Amino acid sequence: MADALPKEGPLAARIAGLGFANEGWQAPARFDALSRLSAMGLPGRRDEYWRYTDPASFNAPDPLPATTAGEDEDVLPFEAIDRLRIVFVDGVFDAEASDPLALDHVEIGLLGRAHSDIHWARDLYGVLEARGQVPVKRPFAALNTAFASEGVLIRATGTAPKPVALVYIHRSETSDAMLHHCIRVEAGAELTLLESGPAAARFTKVMEVDVAEGGRFHHIRAQGPDHDRRAATHLFARVASKALFKSFTLTANGVMTRNEAVLELVGDDAVAHVAGAAVGDGKFHHDDTVFITHEGQCCESRQVFKKVLKNGATGVFQGKILVKPGAQKTDGYQISQSLLLDEDSVFLAKPELEIYADDVKCSHGSTSGAIDETGLFYLRSRGVPLKAAQALLVLAFLAEAIQEIENEEIAEDIRLRLESWLARHEH
Repeated sequence: MADALPKEGPLAARIAGLGFANEGWQAPARFDALSRLSAMGLPGRRDEYWRYTDPASFNAPDPLPATTAGEDEDVLPFEAIDRLRIVFVDGVFDAEASDPLALDHVEIGLLGRAHSDIHWARDLYGVLEARGQVPVKRPFAALNTAFASEGVLIRATGTAPKPVALVYIHRSETSDAMLHHCIRVEAGAELTLLESGPAAARFTKVMEVDVAEGGRFHHIRAQGPDHDRRAATHLFARVASKALFKSFTLTANGVMTRNEAVLELVGDDAVAHVAGAAVGDGKFHHDDTVFITHEGQCCESRQVFKKVLKNGATGVFQGKILVKPGAQKTDGYQISQSLLLDEDSVFLAKPELEIYADDVKCSHGSTSGAIDETGLFYLRSRGVPLKAAQALLVLAFLAEAIQEIENEEIAEDIRLRLESWLARHEH
């Protein structure tokens, strides 16, 4: 351990207060991650994929203080949905607030309390994160693998009767939380995972998801509604033959959010969709960085991202579809769009395609614009008040991303969240 750690410099300062667990079944993966992190160092604005987002607040030794959610915020996401709740307060598991960790066809464990006989998690912890470091370096993911002490280990062996919900609560204004989750969906199994809440003043998360042949995984999360949150999340997924992976993220407010997704379609006829809707104003900065790799034949991928920005907010999208040799009959689609509600807001997009097969169908598009004046005039001419008309057009703009959620009850919950946000920001 001592030989692997830097003795001085920004990285040494960043990890100085973090505890390193050098025992247990995760130890080899932690040592490997620490070695990767030491070789990479911390990111800077000169790094290609950090040009549009300043990583300084994630590099700093201590988090900046962040106020917790105010009393004006509405009901927490997914409260009306029957689900198994697992609660983390400032990154620490709260047993009293959580439901018993028992659900038919699902094994649930905790990273900090797992014993060495959890072989499936040992084969996954840090593995997909390490694969996702090429060709783009992701230092905060390696930092998380090396030092995270809390998280869940979930293995679905059949169809889960209801969603598993990870609920994040932010109570300390200076909390600095790391969570690392491992999810394994066995062949033919199906699981829905919900995430909600602000988590901490500064939050770093890694989720590694392995979907076996014919498995189905649905992931829906609602970030926010706190205003000062800084979060860097990483989602790594490996999708086998005839398996399905779907992920949707709603982000409302927050100072700095960087969501990275690295998906690999390794089997034939695999499907991976990742989507997001972000709404923010003022100092809001939101970055979606997505890489999807096609290795199997006849696979389908979708990237659908919509952002609504006002009062000088900034949105970033960096997305890539990589089609490897032999990945014939690939169907890849990528769209990133922003709706700027004033002239001070900014949207930066970097769509990419890299294709090494000749029988594929891949497309990407990116647009940025103001609200549709023709549609606004139409609604106003029929007696709809101005703010209500604008809200209707914003919801219509975000609809394509929300349609990626298959469960209509959950999709409706997301729509209600957006309507609530728009109502609070009418003035």
